[in-house]
Amino acid sequence: MADFSTDYLNRFGGIGRLYGNQALAALQRAHFVVLGIGGVGSWAAEALARTGVGNLTLVDLDDICVSNSNRQVHTLADTIGQMKTEVMAQRLRAINPELNVHVVADFIHAQNLSTIITDAHTGVLDAIDSTKSKAALIAFCKRRKLPFVTVGSAGGKRDPRAITSGDLTRTTNDPLLAKVRNTLRREYGFSRNTRRVFSVEAIYSTEQMTYPDGNGETCHSAAGLGDSVRLDCSGGFGAATMVTGSFGFVAASRLVDIYLRKDALKSARRQDARVKQELENEQQPENDS
Repeated sequence: MADFSTDYLNRFGGIGRLYGNQALAALQRAHFVVLGIGGVGSWAAEALARTGVGNLTLVDLDDICVSNSNRQVHTLADTIGQMKTEVMAQRLRAINPELNVHVVADFIHAQNLSTIITDAHTGVLDAIDSTKSKAALIAFCKRRKLPFVTVGSAGGKRDPRAITSGDLTRTTNDPLLAKVRNTLRREYGFSRNTRRVFSVEAIYSTEQMTYPDGNGETCHSAAGLGDSVRLDCSGGFGAATMVTGSFGFVAASRLVDIYLRKDALKSARRQDARVKQELENEQQPENDS
């Protein structure tokens, strides 16, 4: 059994009773990267911290603005203007004082991925909203065979019951992920055969998008909207915590499951190797003295 501190077990013993102590030990060893500490990423990071994950790296270059109040867990009257990563790191350390939190004040792009995500990391949660950055990140993590979850559009969605997960090639009603698919096929050599899957876990909502119509009301058509309409501090898609938080929780849950499945497979292989070695040792003839 892992060497859990009394404080750690007091906080996260319930996770062990749900997943098992072997899984809890794996979570304590884990080092996950959360990219984008906004409407989805802030809730996902909190969920991972409250699941006993031992190491988290938070990546974002944005500061907190007052218009984040409707969807981001770190946004309070006294945190406006502060860096999202720093405020979130402080919050997560208050949840688990034993948690190792690393902060990267940057936006990710193809050129800096290898410096931000290293061999020390055991899982990645993508909660960014840039098509090019998401595509570069997915291609990078696929090459590294890292446990990985990408999140689609939480903005423009009202019903958390429509959130689901599936392969990136099978998402619906998600313009962001559709663009990411096209970019992966065009720039990173992913298969254009629509019958094939990418084997990339995506969190998305099947709900039809709701767009601002420019007149203070909403519509379900993107006609006439420019590329500038996005989920940000200055306007764009509307969003609600009931949905962004649910996206974050589903993403965190799926990353934990994918990571634990891979860790269990590694443990089984190590056990098989030990048993095989023991059998080989038993079969070797003893030397005559």
